[in-house]
Amino acid sequence: MELKRVVVTGLGALTPIGNNIAEYWDGLKNGMSGCAPITYFDTEKFKTKFACEVKNFDPLNHFDRKEARKLDRFAQYALVSSDEAIIDAGINLEEVDKFRVGVIWGAGIGGLETFQDEVINFAEGDGTPRFNPFFIPKMIADIAPGNISIKHGFMGPNYTTVSACASSANAMIDALNYIRLGHCDIIVTGGSEAAVTKAGMGGFNAMHALSTRNESPETASRPFDATRDGFVLGEGAGALILEEYEHAKKRGAKIYAEVVGGGMSSDAYHMTAPHPDGIGVERVMINCLNDAGMKPEDVDAINTHGTSTPLGDVAELIAIGKVFGAHAKDININSTKSMTGHLLGAAGAIEAIASILAMRNSLVPPTINHTTVDTEIDPSLNLTLNKAQQREIKVAMSNTFGFGGHNACVLFKKLDA
Repeated sequence: MELKRVVVTGLGALTPIGNNIAEYWDGLKNGMSGCAPITYFDTEKFKTKFACEVKNFDPLNHFDRKEARKLDRFAQYALVSSDEAIIDAGINLEEVDKFRVGVIWGAGIGGLETFQDEVINFAEGDGTPRFNPFFIPKMIADIAPGNISIKHGFMGPNYTTVSACASSANAMIDALNYIRLGHCDIIVTGGSEAAVTKAGMGGFNAMHALSTRNESPETASRPFDATRDGFVLGEGAGALILEEYEHAKKRGAKIYAEVVGGGMSSDAYHMTAPHPDGIGVERVMINCLNDAGMKPEDVDAINTHGTSTPLGDVAELIAIGKVFGAHAKDININSTKSMTGHLLGAAGAIEAIASILAMRNSLVPPTINHTTVDTEIDPSLNLTLNKAQQREIKVAMSNTFGFGGHNACVLFKKLDA
């Protein structure tokens, strides 16, 4: 069968460097660091005392007090970012066929803060099981798309993809395929996460995954730098409206980009470490290009997974070198995690948005905080270090990889390119 074309018609973001799309892009192009000392809890006894928190977010600006109490922060973030994307897309909720509008969302963890607080309250009590009646619905990862669909009456496919840090990229790929196959006209997709909690920080510290650069938090996320020492935990949400091209054209929607391909693979190697030769990462990019019917030399920009970990950054760049060959030096490679930190299950969504905005504005956001060359990295690669770079982008790739060896890659194209 002939696959339908899929385009992006709406965007929404709630990030550590901006609470909407305009603020997010402003932060990206100016190389803003979203990292600062943690404000949510006392970090005195924690190895890492900083994170990329969402700033100046008051749930009561978006929900009444009763509703806010029923929602974990990750679900609040999902609703706020998806509302922005729906408005941005200009969707008329009275006219759209709601049976053909779905919500496919990504979350690596879900309501971690809710789970943590309920367990602490129980442990500190007298043993009587007094749990909040909203404990379970606040915690489960699938509640975010559930709440989005309930709010707007969307009755198409509705679920959450869970593949650690690849979760929202997997959600976008599923949304792409549902529309391609003609099952939906519109899908609200993306991801959200709110793991900057005692349990989140403590758990990742125990794995030795986080940077401990407490003396200079704003420079702690330093992808590709020889002194990198782990990732910086971030939080927030990104939302995209994916829509069948003819449907979007018929209603006169603005179109940001076309979604031309999605690839998935598994490292099948280690619970948390990447394959040192980047085999799974190499394969996911090849799968994505094949799905799009494109060649390596078609790609102009790659927003890497680039978490600022000693092993992961090198493995990904090795894989890029293998897939793109001599063309790799002509690609603008960057890592926006240098600014936002690592949003776990929401990373794929906000980084896909960064790729789309880079394409739309002909400007590649920088990889900030680079001071020391890593001799293990090919010096011919353009890692867009420290300053944004002007360039026309016709095709942009966004990579995300998760614990468990989950790899996902999404490819975007200028509509007229």
